[in-house]
Amino acid sequence: MSSRITGEQRSATATLRRAFEVSPGLREGLLAVAFLALLAAAGRVVVPIAVQITLDEGLTADEGPRTGFVLTTVGVCAVAVLATAWVTYRMNYRLYRSTEAGLATLRVKAFRRVHDLSASALGAERRGDLVARVTADVDQFSTFLQFGGMFLVSLCQLGVGSVVMFVYSWQLALMVWVLFIPLALVLPALQRRLSRAYGRVRARGGDMLAATGEAVVGAAVIHAYNAGDLIGRRIDTAVEEHRRAQSRAQRLVAVTLSSGEVAAALAIGGVVSLGVLLGVGGQLTAGELVAFLFLVTLFIGPAQMSTEVLNELQNALAGWRRALAVVDTPIDVADPGPAGTALERGPVEVRFEDVGYAYPDGPQALHEVSVHIEPRSRVAVVGETGSGKSTFAKLLIRLADPTSGRVALGGVPLTDVPFASLRERVVMVPQDGFLFDTTIGENIVYGRPGATADDVERALHELGLEDWLAGLARGLDTPVGQRGEALSAGERQLVALARAYLADPDLLVLDEATSAVDPATEQRLQRALESAMRGRTAVSVAHRLSTAEAADRVLVFDGGRIVQQGSHDELIAQPGRYAKLYEAWMTATGTAGTR
Repeated sequence: MSSRITGEQRSATATLRRAFEVSPGLREGLLAVAFLALLAAAGRVVVPIAVQITLDEGLTADEGPRTGFVLTTVGVCAVAVLATAWVTYRMNYRLYRSTEAGLATLRVKAFRRVHDLSASALGAERRGDLVARVTADVDQFSTFLQFGGMFLVSLCQLGVGSVVMFVYSWQLALMVWVLFIPLALVLPALQRRLSRAYGRVRARGGDMLAATGEAVVGAAVIHAYNAGDLIGRRIDTAVEEHRRAQSRAQRLVAVTLSSGEVAAALAIGGVVSLGVLLGVGGQLTAGELVAFLFLVTLFIGPAQMSTEVLNELQNALAGWRRALAVVDTPIDVADPGPAGTALERGPVEVRFEDVGYAYPDGPQALHEVSVHIEPRSRVAVVGETGSGKSTFAKLLIRLADPTSGRVALGGVPLTDVPFASLRERVVMVPQDGFLFDTTIGENIVYGRPGATADDVERALHELGLEDWLAGLARGLDTPVGQRGEALSAGERQLVALARAYLADPDLLVLDEATSAVDPATEQRLQRALESAMRGRTAVSVAHRLSTAEAADRVLVFDGGRIVQQGSHDELIAQPGRYAKLYEAWMTATGTAGTR
């Protein structure tokens, strides 16, 4: 049942292999990019060769300096440099285009996978960390690829330069390679350590974003309870942990870079020393020695760059692993798609058959729940906090699947109903009435994409909410703010109910729809609910037992089981859990003894 996001310990090779599988666009044009990189590398060795030819055959020729030959050589060299620049541009353009297309595919798949995960799976993850995985972590790899083209050219330059060095002097070429071999032997071990270090950096970065995001979203609560110091310490801790992880990673980077510098210095010093000896012995001309020093520079550049690229690559791979872990998280609530059975139009019959449910890594929330809800009936679900009533509602709309037993609508197991059909026929009005940062009208249209303003106004009229709409200065164009914060809690619920009503469902599930609203708004909301539920099967999770009074049937939950069921009048007339809940509610609302 668990869908926690894992799988971040892949090797670099496995990460790249999986990335190519998830984003085939990354492969597109890579062969052409490699060919262009080879041409660019060949173009870069033209200058050292031109220097050698100019010195040996143009300036120190037996017959004296050959000005025309030198000018011609310089001209050819200039053309080669310009051609190399153009080839490098084309290579980088093709590389960026293919990689950005591939990364866009990864982003889209990661975002969609987040929305495919069940409510319980999402509840087990921190929102800020999820956002970091599908944005900042992917962007880190995009940053790496921006100079990946240069590195590709450098690798080819390393190969082409080595060949030319061996042509000029195998002794000097062998010495350069011998000096860099120890660095090549050490790099794999450093790569593994850097991989682990940057994995921790990305994870701590996710922690920091999660803590910061929580502080921003909960700013009102923080101010209300004067909890700024407490939250500040949490953020300070997250920032400090990220700093420590980054410092540890950079310490390894410093060791890697300094190793490259030492090898480079030894290589240049060795070439000058041995080159002079070879020149004195007649085995190397002045032009060849100068050209070789240019080639060593071309060799050292890629070798040193490889250490920097190693640093960025490990950082990028750490981020990519985290993004791929989202894509590879198994979906615990799977959509049967076209192979499933669509629900028929009309009021829905609901059956729970020996249903049990346990949250991932948590306790059992429901135990052997069996109930039959008739079409067009109104059922209230009541119970104390933690009794299982909200879990019952989640299973009913398939935000999660039972760990045992089954839930069926209209005789069709929920696991066989395509999501497209289920979301059309079953709609839930959640307790928080979440709204998007747009207008009231556009929030209501989410219930039925493509609906017109007239459709929205008609829905509000049928719900008896036209007077409320008329009281808004901008009507349907009224902005709701982030998460609907420009509206009151009751107004958010009215918008959420109108959105559900516009969807025209056959089964309406209401989770604490009248909680946390003022009495006047509650009356308006109750009238709207009466209109919304008319002719439909309706299941209401209720804290206010006035909802249970109006229901055809009441299901009483306690400890994850249905301990009583019947009409309000039947249950109030017999001792039991419902009678105690009702008595406590009457006392709390000051209505005890008024019946």
